[in-house]
Amino acid sequence: MPIPRTLLAAQAALGLLLPLSIGASQAASPSEPGTDQVSTISQFADVRPGDWAHQALALLSERHGCMAGYPDGRFGGGGAITRYEAAALLNACLDRITEQTDEFRRLLKEFEHELAVLKGRVDGVEARAGELEATRFSTTTKLSGQATYVLGGNAFGGSAAELIRISAEDFGATSLNYDLQLSIDTSFTGQDLLRLILRAGNFSSSTNSFGGGGPSRLSQLEVAFQENLDNPDGLGRDFLSIDRIFYQWPMGDFTLTVGTRVGQEDMLAIWPSVYPSETVLDVLTLGGAPSAYNKNLAPGAGIWWRRNGFAASASYIAANGNEGNPETGGIGTSNSGSTGTVQAGYSASNWGIAAILNYIQNGSNVINYATDFTLISFSNPGDTTAVGLSGYWQPPKPGPIPSISLGWGLNSTRYGPSVAADGLVATSQSWSIGLEWKDLLQAGNALGMAVGQPTFATRLYGDTSPEDGNYVWEWWYRLQLTDAISVTPAIFYLSRPLGQLTPSGESFSQVGALIKTSFRF
Repeated sequence: MPIPRTLLAAQAALGLLLPLSIGASQAASPSEPGTDQVSTISQFADVRPGDWAHQALALLSERHGCMAGYPDGRFGGGGAITRYEAAALLNACLDRITEQTDEFRRLLKEFEHELAVLKGRVDGVEARAGELEATRFSTTTKLSGQATYVLGGNAFGGSAAELIRISAEDFGATSLNYDLQLSIDTSFTGQDLLRLILRAGNFSSSTNSFGGGGPSRLSQLEVAFQENLDNPDGLGRDFLSIDRIFYQWPMGDFTLTVGTRVGQEDMLAIWPSVYPSETVLDVLTLGGAPSAYNKNLAPGAGIWWRRNGFAASASYIAANGNEGNPETGGIGTSNSGSTGTVQAGYSASNWGIAAILNYIQNGSNVINYATDFTLISFSNPGDTTAVGLSGYWQPPKPGPIPSISLGWGLNSTRYGPSVAADGLVATSQSWSIGLEWKDLLQAGNALGMAVGQPTFATRLYGDTSPEDGNYVWEWWYRLQLTDAISVTPAIFYLSRPLGQLTPSGESFSQVGALIKTSFRF
């Protein structure tokens, strides 16, 4: 039976029902008072000094310092409430009672049934809330993603007619491919980082390597991680797989990293380039030293130090470190496919410079971006010492002056005693320059251009001299349609992708075009 609100107000004025605090009325009906706390009588739109409730509410405010009304700011003194609403009001007052009078005990007895029902409902809500709490992400866990579509194709030119015909048959079709990346970052202390990156895509070396004439990776289109393009567990397969999983934690000015799949770039103190903000050819993003910055991705560990702009790092990665057979892999074996990297440099607000030294075990396809001739040499047992010097500068504000990223790499290769080294690469070099104009024509848009020579032979063992040069160019313009969607048309050119393997006396070149659409979420 509905209870007149005037009766409850009178009881409250006598101290029987105390403040009408509404915080615990979760189980009442939609007509019950709201959850907003009222602290003064003047906040009630329907209570005036001459009203019957004014004195009772004033007494509540004086004795208990709180009152409550409906969400629209009404007290509703002329209405009626249900027994459950009355029980909810009574339940809200229980924690404020300092002395139980006979009248108060009679109220508890009167609403005993309703109070029990309310308590059961509240307990149920709390239990369900606990279940949700147990299954939700931690507040320190963040999920982000990127989906990319790429429509592109190649054309081939030069005087090597048969090579052009074969390349067009193998790589000349237009293809449409996708890449999906899901990144999960979580922290346990607020300063450490556990990173998990999931990856899926349908890129393959046959449909869109954007390279002609054999296994050359010079012009492979980098959408996200071309280093795994030929890995059966990576891109090229339409299922989601783990690309990276590693943990980082700070120790003063030092940061330590360890992972079962961690990339060389995840453990560098400085990335010595600001080119590009939109990747087209991966080889032009590696600071001019693609052998030193080889992005080896496998089990590894590293440490970096940073202070006042100065930074240094050291890391070790074993490309075959997940294998237990020392004849084919393992950590610290002659077949690990390992890279040991040391880097030092300095960075300021708009410029930076870094030097890198990398010891590489050959024979495990750790170095990806070189001419075919040089890659064949690197496939033999032995080791390569790669050094690089890279830097960048960018204007304080976007404008007609572009950012500049440039770098140079020098590599020295030695071979095992079982290898006939004559004619193989002894010394190789590389370089690149990248320019980028940000906010060109419109905020968020960008124009980029880069040119360079990926790793090519400059000295051979024996009496022969190399003729391995090859130039790579790319041009692109990113249209930032929204904060999350961008469209980037691009073209690229390779002057001599096969290097010294180009047929003697003939020329062979490649040009490609693509449209890349990225969705970030």
